[in-house]
Amino acid sequence: MRTPAQNAELALLLEVAGTPKPGNVDRHRDFPDLRFEHFLAGAVGASEGLGAAADGAPVGEAFETAVAGMADQRGGNTQFGALLLLLPLVRAAGEGDLSPDGVASVVESTTVADAAGFYRAFDHVDVFVDDPPADAGDLDARRGSDAIPAVEEREVTLADLMAMSAPEDDNAVEWTDGFPRTFAVADQIADGDGPVLDRIADAFLTQLADYPDSLVAKQHGRAVAEEVASRAAELRDAGAESAAIDAFGDDLVDRGVNPGTTADIVAAGTFVALERDEVVV
Repeated sequence: MRTPAQNAELALLLEVAGTPKPGNVDRHRDFPDLRFEHFLAGAVGASEGLGAAADGAPVGEAFETAVAGMADQRGGNTQFGALLLLLPLVRAAGEGDLSPDGVASVVESTTVADAAGFYRAFDHVDVFVDDPPADAGDLDARRGSDAIPAVEEREVTLADLMAMSAPEDDNAVEWTDGFPRTFAVADQIADGDGPVLDRIADAFLTQLADYPDSLVAKQHGRAVAEEVASRAAELRDAGAESAAIDAFGDDLVDRGVNPGTTADIVAAGTFVALERDEVVV
């Protein structure tokens, strides 16, 4: 039987291998400087931090370890957002309660030290971060570990930071709301038919259709995120073939539109489905 850490690593590998996933790297699509193999290496590199979380290490410490390992490849940021979702889920699984209540308990127990670990993770890899609220400039994640004194002075926990980032950041919303989309993805993957990689791709298209991607909204504006969601919904509702979805993906790549948050949530949901032994791999 796989451990929670092994299932989390496998979830990262399966998520990037699913295809087609419009606008994202998958086993059939690379970006010029970010390729499929970088994601594979990132997933393997994150294993030490995932294992630490499963063994009960503090979430922030385990997250920094996972990100540092993930960054040990030449493509840059591959799975920062996915790891942010996976760490509390893996910790909850290690404690024997992988449920909305179980992960909420993990989130609520985070500390100022966990927030410091979160900021140190930014020292290891370049991550797109939007401008912080006007009253939180000293907490700008782009400062990395330089922001830790402000974190400590203001006694901000990691849960507090996620609450500050919601609702503009969908990963933060998962943290604050009990991971509803993550568990919905797990249910869709478990209930689907066919190979698990096809189910993951279907779940990606569903999430992209139902929720305008918050990373797209930050980088290109809310109108673009809603347009992408609308086009994804048309393809899903029409039962479009892979070729049509691939053409949509080509257009997104040409425009530099990357629904990365959707991929993060699908990776997290894949972990839940694996950990619950709801898919056979």
